[in-house]
Amino acid sequence: MKIPVYVASAFSKDHKGGNKAGVVFEQDINALTAVQKIAIAKQLGYAETAFISASEKADYKFEFFTPKEEVDLCGHATIGSFAILMHLNKLSRSHYTIETNNSVLTITIQDDNLFMEQNNPVFGDTIPKSQFSDCFDVSLIEEKYPIQIVSTGLKDILIPIKSKTALHTLQPNFEKIKEISEHYNVVGTHLYAFDNTQIITRNFAPLYDINEEAATGTSNGALACYLYEHRYLQQDTYIFEQGYSLHSPSEILVTLSTTSKNEIDKVWVGGKGYYSETKYLNLDSLK
Repeated sequence: MKIPVYVASAFSKDHKGGNKAGVVFEQDINALTAVQKIAIAKQLGYAETAFISASEKADYKFEFFTPKEEVDLCGHATIGSFAILMHLNKLSRSHYTIETNNSVLTITIQDDNLFMEQNNPVFGDTIPKSQFSDCFDVSLIEEKYPIQIVSTGLKDILIPIKSKTALHTLQPNFEKIKEISEHYNVVGTHLYAFDNTQIITRNFAPLYDINEEAATGTSNGALACYLYEHRYLQQDTYIFEQGYSLHSPSEILVTLSTTSKNEIDKVWVGGKGYYSETKYLNLDSLK
């Protein structure tokens, strides 16, 4: 039995680049087991694949699988999924809800941009830069900003780098990043640098078999909250550039709404997405 798997690119810039994700609609087939879902994700080879089914709590239920295991949330796979729904003419409203392992989240469509609600930020431990001495050249770390674990759905270690050039030329030791990610119980490390008005990022998650990712919604959502909370850069909308080291330029938008006391009230991550292709996988051969 062959099943259709749609491929979308999310957080694309100028309808190019972006981060690819697989999208499977489970109503087309019998219920898949977790083992089969991992096998599908592994065969596709993308960082994440979204599996969409009916929900009693929301418009859709979303599950996210890497080639290794299930994760609770994935920004680019969600944006990509709604790009596929748009491509299939299945969308008629500007607001939808999705059920995830974490919570029920809202998706908003504004012109060509798709925005995904995130969980409110949770700020974790700060970590000394010496902990990363085996991961990459720590002399490249900008000491002006603390290294901290932050989550708007998935936990990442946010690490400031001195310059855009240093960020792009940095050589990560993925095995050591995997070890430190496991030690701190995070998905991975999210590195960033300022370049005038630009914020450039790179994301490493080898613990989940993702050495580097071209665009990460949840990580940049956490970074926007970090910059706002610590008053390093306070604004309503942040634009993050990612994926250049993978020759897949991506643009991620993060919008924050705040209270009268300047506390973060809502976090939205968004960008553009487009349909790439449809693949057909033999379900019987998946192991």
